[in-house]
Amino acid sequence: MTQQPTTGGDVRLTGISKTYGSFTAVHPLDLHIPAGSFFALLGASGCGKTTTLRMIAGLEDPTTGTVLLAGQDVTALPPYKRPVNTVFQSYALFPHLDVYENVAFGLRRRGVKSVKKQVEEMLELVQLGDFARRKPQQLSGGQQQRVAVARALINHPRVLLLDEPLGALDLKLRRQMQLELKRIQTEVGITFVHVTHDQEEAMTMADTVAVMNGGRVEQQGAPAELYENPATTFVANFLGTSNLIEAEISDKSGGALVLTTAGGKLALPAARCSAPVRTGGKVLVGVRPEKISLTHAEDADTVADGRNRITGRIADSSFIGVSTQYVVKTPDCPEIAVYEQNIERDPRLVPGAEVVLHWNPAHTFGLDAAQDIDAGTERDEEAA
Repeated sequence: MTQQPTTGGDVRLTGISKTYGSFTAVHPLDLHIPAGSFFALLGASGCGKTTTLRMIAGLEDPTTGTVLLAGQDVTALPPYKRPVNTVFQSYALFPHLDVYENVAFGLRRRGVKSVKKQVEEMLELVQLGDFARRKPQQLSGGQQQRVAVARALINHPRVLLLDEPLGALDLKLRRQMQLELKRIQTEVGITFVHVTHDQEEAMTMADTVAVMNGGRVEQQGAPAELYENPATTFVANFLGTSNLIEAEISDKSGGALVLTTAGGKLALPAARCSAPVRTGGKVLVGVRPEKISLTHAEDADTVADGRNRITGRIADSSFIGVSTQYVVKTPDCPEIAVYEQNIERDPRLVPGAEVVLHWNPAHTFGLDAAQDIDAGTERDEEAA
């Protein structure tokens, strides 16, 4: 395959904002998306992610700020003069044209005479070479999505914008397409900016994720960094599931904090606490459900020293194949979620059983207790 080399351009937003009358959709925002990266804007409905994408595309005029694409100030340029293409959730394929002509449309519109080689290469890239003469209605949702990507990429944009492109697909197909889009992005090297409300989708595909909430970026970084070290309760709750426990800092020795909870003591590495650290100060202690192990109370003496531990009673359990998900009532928190892989299941771990929850203190994180402990828990499954 002799794909014409196309390099991605970086995207730099400086002081960009958008207001509609008295409503602020996007508060002044500075954002740099490196050239050639796969970048995701993640958030619930109404958080401003799609408005931000549309300002990059030129489909919305910013109220303040500038948009630079590949070093060029495009703030005042119309969409067709920007080095970008957009793939929408609806795909917007031409029903009367076959796959070949849908992909060739952009080239023909620009007056390119010989399109055969480029179209065939693009269809090969998206693995649709055998479907060139089919109409869109003869394709599955995932195939239509790949046609839309091919039609956008054939114009060799510096940046490809994806607005909830997988939202209309069923779960299994969506997961397949996540890997497919990542493969395509890696092959062509174009900068992808992807808007989604799906946490798994963002973490699967993106090099960098910006979590948006209320028109602001709450936190930005690599998926693993955001998941392991959330900076706010919104990020902790929105990106996966977190157990958050109210605690008081009772001591600080070396690099560790000793915390007092309703049920006892917990240890927290000081470096993993984003809250102000002072003796007597309040924090929210966080731990992910899959980091916690469950041991029946009869075997409490087998739990290794040095681990954080909480006692409780199993309120509910759900077998979901790869793991069993437990809800445990404790003095520290009304409900703590625990996910245990189904390797060697203890038959005693059933609702009503007294248990010890324990985990490595290094897997604990600390957040400012002044924040809303429930922020990010009510996820909106609609696209913004």
